[in-house]
Order: sequence, then C-alpha cells, then structure tokens
Amino acid sequence: MVINMYLLNCFFIYSILGFLLESIFNLISIKSFESGILYGPWTPIYGIGAIITIIISNQIFKKMHKSRVTETIVTFLVLTVTLTLIEWLGGILIEKLFNITMWNYKNFTFNIGKYITLEMALAWGIISILVIYFVKPIIDKIEKKIPKSLTIILSILFLVDLIITIITKLKESNFI
Repeated sequence: MVINMYLLNCFFIYSILGFLLESIFNLISIKSFESGILYGPWTPIYGIGAIITIIISNQIFKKMHKSRVTETIVTFLVLTVTLTLIEWLGGILIEKLFNITMWNYKNFTFNIGKYITLEMALAWGIISILVIYFVKPIIDKIEKKIPKSLTIILSILFLVDLIITIITKLKESNFI
C-alpha cells in the first residue's frame, strides 16, 4: 500500500494547528491548556477533518462543473453534515472506550445530545470553507517543503503516542 505523503503531511499539519488553536482557546476561556486525549502536540480529529475536507471538496469541484457559488454551497452543506457526524462518532467512541466526556454541548440551544449541536455544525461548515479557500493554499506551500524523513519521524512519534495513550486510558477506565 502506497501512503499518500501529501495527505499524511496534511494530517500532521492540521492536527498540530488544531491542537495549538484549541489549546490557546481553552487557555483563554477555561484556563486549561489542553486539546484532545493524546499526550503529544496534536489533536488527530482536526487532521482527519482536514483530510476529509480536502478530499470531499476536490471531488465536488472536479465533478460538479457548476458556478463557484453553487460548488461552495454544496461543499458547505456536505462538509457540515460530514464533519458533524465525525464529531458525534468521535465523542461516542472516546466515551465508550475511555469513559471520558471530552466535550458536552447540552448547554447549547440547538443541541442533539451532548456531542453535536447546530451551532457547532454550522461552525464546522464555515471553518471548512475557510480552510479550502484561505488556509489550504498556505499549507500546501508549507507541505511541499517537508522532508520525507520528518514525516517518517512524526509518524513513528504519533504511533507511539497513540499506543501509549490507548493503553493508559484503557487502564484508567478499567477497560483492561
């Protein structure tokens, strides 16, 4: 199996950016500098979301052949639903596997349970459009300069972090 280095690099870049942005937001709002469940400086859900955003938007832009406005509206709608479903599944998986609730939207006006809300769904749609048109062009220039050896090192560190986190969290939750 050939690993797509572009998508792997994007995964790391957006995971690290997501970690930094969420950590800074949390530091300002709740006085806690943390993001996600892993120990390293990355929050994989942002990397996964970015990769899905890139793949879906590329497919829509290639196949629709409509006006930029129409393609953007369709992309916004598809990604709003897709990213919201990923957030919902992520919340459920983390809770079921590790007995941890990482976020809770029950206090939001338009919540659907504790893991999704209309407010955040719309935010994911807006963020995805901002990523496609403004962030991705900048990241693409940076991604081209990343040496393969750095990607391999990050991959190894990420896998070690993932394994340690899974084992530690499962033990803490008395799952193993």
